Order: sequence, then structure tokens, then C-alpha cells
Amino acid sequence: MLPSDMRLRERVLSMIKKTYAAYGFMQIETPVMEHIENLTSKQGGDNEKLIFKVMKRGAELARAMEVGNGELADNGLRYDLTVPLARYYANNKEKLPSPFKSLQIGNVWRADNPQKGRFRQFTQCDIDILGDESNLAEMELITATAAMLSQIFEEISMSEFTIHINDRRILSGAARQAGFTEEQVGAVLISLDKFDKIGLEGIRRELLENGYDEGAVSRYLSVYETLAEGITCQDFCAKIGEEYLPKEVVENLTEITSCVSPMLPAGVKIIFDPTLVRGMGYYTGPIFEVTMDGYNFAIAGGGRYDHMIGKFCGQEVCASGFSIGFERIVTILKDHLEGKSPLMEGSVAYLIDKRVPAAKKAEVFAEAKALREQGATVTIQPMKKNAKRQMELLEAEGYQRFEKIYE
Repeated sequence: MLPSDMRLRERVLSMIKKTYAAYGFMQIETPVMEHIENLTSKQGGDNEKLIFKVMKRGAELARAMEVGNGELADNGLRYDLTVPLARYYANNKEKLPSPFKSLQIGNVWRADNPQKGRFRQFTQCDIDILGDESNLAEMELITATAAMLSQIFEEISMSEFTIHINDRRILSGAARQAGFTEEQVGAVLISLDKFDKIGLEGIRRELLENGYDEGAVSRYLSVYETLAEGITCQDFCAKIGEEYLPKEVVENLTEITSCVSPMLPAGVKIIFDPTLVRGMGYYTGPIFEVTMDGYNFAIAGGGRYDHMIGKFCGQEVCASGFSIGFERIVTILKDHLEGKSPLMEGSVAYLIDKRVPAAKKAEVFAEAKALREQGATVTIQPMKKNAKRQMELLEAEGYQRFEKIYE
């Protein structure tokens, strides 16, 4: 990454840390490598197909190869930050406050096909609230993330984005009412998650190809065939019987939306989206995702996952989190900055002619020291023959003021 890339990334990271710290989130760090059984627990959806596995070493690898049908990998690179957080909390819960509000920033790896907005190695930023069973957790996560994204995109005069919200229990209720079993729901939702890419007919074909009953598929998709723009949670869920969807689920999601809406920055809206799935199988309640017009990918997403932590510590721990698509945010910023570097406030470049005596150089260094102590970024360089071109390059890097020093 070029210096200009790093300056932009560090600036965004600084805003993320500052905003989330103001909401009480505390930064932690987790290992990049996990035991393979933790990563293949059928909780990560399609991401489990994208794990970079790490082979066993030495005698263990030799024994596994000798057996022939044994697992050759014992570890893998993390594909997100949620699974490592679950194990981290299980190991340290006695030392942590409750509820615990964590902030993680780190690289994750997925064996994906690289393209715009998708990478094999990328930085993820997660905030999570562990130990809060109330919907205050979702309200806090959504408002904090909306504030942070608004601040970042203000840099490029973009203030409009949309927060989509749904609940896994609504998704499950619709599928079970149609005739799918509890065990089939997860696979059915993986198909529905492709709604924006393949549409309802594509979903129908995929479900039928996977061997599901044609009647169940038709009943299920009929719920989504008459979706109107701006449909409310109450109107959509009226199609689902209470035996499949308790009314408190609808009341909870409605309360989250109504409380969050007035707190959102100008240009940000929150909508109920009945086709929002989120690919991870570990979600148990409200789920959310953030999109921007003109981009075919989400820039943030998350939800409630109340059962994952218990798999590691033997007791139920409610949890909810929001993951920020850091690389995608940087991609959008670079699209609109048009090659310009983020401004370095009060930045100064001293260009010193080769004939300048030592005493004058000492004065320049003293001035630079004073400016740095005031928080400015200062560089001192020998003046080149083409000083104009030199200044143009420095300006592209973000320097705002130039001092040419002659003898």
C-alpha cells in the first residue's frame, strides 16, 4: 500500500476508534489463527467454504497422510472476527464487565475471487455488546455505527445511506409456515440471501434443484411475491401465523426502528427489509445491514447471536454485534477523492536550497520543531531544480503550505 493509501486508512481508523470510544466500546485483540473445529461449526454460512486451512506439522501431518482419509488441517485463518470473539470472551469473562462492549480491528482471510469490494485479505472492524439481552444493544450498535459512517462520508460530501433491518425469527417463521422443517430452514435462507442477485425465480430454481417440496417452495415464495416498497414489519408479518412467529418479535423490531429513527444523522434512513438474511447461521434475532446507492455491496452488517458464546463457555451469553466493511468504505472514499490525499491539517513543507548555510538550516529545524509540537506535520527536503513539480507532488500528498528557503 502506498503512503497515500495508508494515510487514508489511518484517518478512517482514527475516526472509527474515536466515535466508538465515545459510545463506551473498548478495543481488544484476538488471534488470527483458530482451531479448525471452531471455524467449521456450521455457524459461518458460506464463509466456511472459504477458509484458508493450515496443515498439521511434523509427525502429526505424517500420521494424517499415512491414514489417508484423515483431516490434514488442524488450524485455519479466521474468516471473521465474531468466532474469535466468542472464544476470547469465554476465556476472559471473569475479567470483563457485563455488559461488555468490545471493538476489534484486524485482518481476516477468505479464499474468495478478488474483485472490487472483495478481497482475500482485508481489514474488518467489529463492535459487539455481550451480556445485554435487551434491545438497547441493537439501538446502541445502530446509532453508533450511523454516527461513525456519517462522519467518514462527510469527507466526500456523501450523507445518504440506508440501514436495512430484519429478524431471523421472522425469516424462520415464514419458512416453517410454508412447510419447511427446522433443520431445512438454514439452507432455505442461504438461497433467499441471493434475492438481490438471482431474484425469486432464481431462488425457486435453486430450492427445487436442492430437492425441496414444490408446494412448500411455492407457499414460501408467495410471501415475497407481493412486496411493496416501504412495507412495514407489521404488514409483512401479518402473513405469518403466531404459532410460527410470536408477536413480541414484531413488537421488538418495531420498537428498535422507532427509537433509532429520530437519532439518525440527516440523510440516513432505516427500513424494514424482509429479504435481508445475512449469511451467518449463528444469528438468532434482529439483523441489520448498511447500503449506499450506486454500490452493489453492503458496507456494514450484523445482528444478534445469543447462542454462539455458550458453545465456548458452557453457559448462555446473549450477544449482538455490527461488522464494518472497512475495505469497502476505503474503496468508496478513493472513488470520490479522485487521487487526492486526505488533508493533513496545518502541514508544511520546507524546501531548502543547497546554498543555504548551516545557521539558516538550524533556524528552519527550530521552526519545524515548534510547529510539530503544535501538532502540525512538517517535512524538510532539499529543493530540487524543478521546484514547481516538487511542490505539486507534495501537494498531492496533502501538504498545504510551502516555505522555500534560500541563502
